[in-house]
Amino acid sequence: MDALAGLLDGPRARGAFLMRSVFDPPWSVRIQDRAPLTLVTMLRGTAWVVPARGTPVPLGVGDVAIIRGPEPYTIADDPATAPQAVIHPGERTTTPAGDELCEVMDLGVRAWGERADGTAVLLSGTYQLQGEVSQRLLRVLPHLLALPAGALDSPLVPLLSDEMTKDEPGQEVVLDRLLDLLLIAVLRAWFSRPEAAAPAWYRAHGDPVVGRALRLLHDHPAKPWTVATLAAGTGISRAVLARRFTELVGEPPMAYLTNWRLALAADLLRDPDITIGTVARQVGYGSSFALSAAFKRVRGLSPAEHRQDIGSPNLAPAG
Repeated sequence: MDALAGLLDGPRARGAFLMRSVFDPPWSVRIQDRAPLTLVTMLRGTAWVVPARGTPVPLGVGDVAIIRGPEPYTIADDPATAPQAVIHPGERTTTPAGDELCEVMDLGVRAWGERADGTAVLLSGTYQLQGEVSQRLLRVLPHLLALPAGALDSPLVPLLSDEMTKDEPGQEVVLDRLLDLLLIAVLRAWFSRPEAAAPAWYRAHGDPVVGRALRLLHDHPAKPWTVATLAAGTGISRAVLARRFTELVGEPPMAYLTNWRLALAADLLRDPDITIGTVARQVGYGSSFALSAAFKRVRGLSPAEHRQDIGSPNLAPAG
């Protein structure tokens, strides 16, 4: 598993909120659903994404934007257009005054708007869950990034758009996986661009030695790694690996491994049926006590406290 795969490994899209929105100008929608991540693309017409902070970004046909929550934002035909609809948590849509709009603007399967042949068609896919495994990547994403249509050589947008019109058995799973694939394709294209300023640990995957070491740690986190065994797995000396790893990743191999194990543990703790002892063994700790000590030392709370926190209603995702 590499760093990008780690974004969606664990709490992948599960019942993602996918919608085709159809508008005629002037139109403006305020999104305050507190979702951790949303992907939007224009199928027809143009739009502006207006973040809570920063500069509005224009979107043309085929352009893709990724918006990182939980801050609210607006999508409109023009940045100056006042919102006419507000999207709340739980897929609830109202007027700014609070009147319900879901039934009034229903256009059929995963579509809403005033009329089906409006001049602007926006496709959006929203991840509902916040996964700790993805935090390392999410923290380095800007709150808003836009990828021009020409930078994404992929058939996934039209495929996802076509599948969204269907209501067949298993359709939700199909849409979730297509959204995952599209997100990965967009992020790969984004990180290859100079303006993305990809983090050191992401760029390090391209190094023949450090990339190999990272893959070993990601694929086998429960293995009793030492710098010596990791160096043996990459075919170089301990000193060379330690120096090169630290230079490229920004932290020593064992520190990176600790953070990766605890990120995996934090995600596994979302399942109330898995005991802390089982989680500990899966991520390379000999006992629940050993995991608890490391978890509290690094994250400031115990696994049990973390599990209680993520089970609390209306938990705000980390920004």
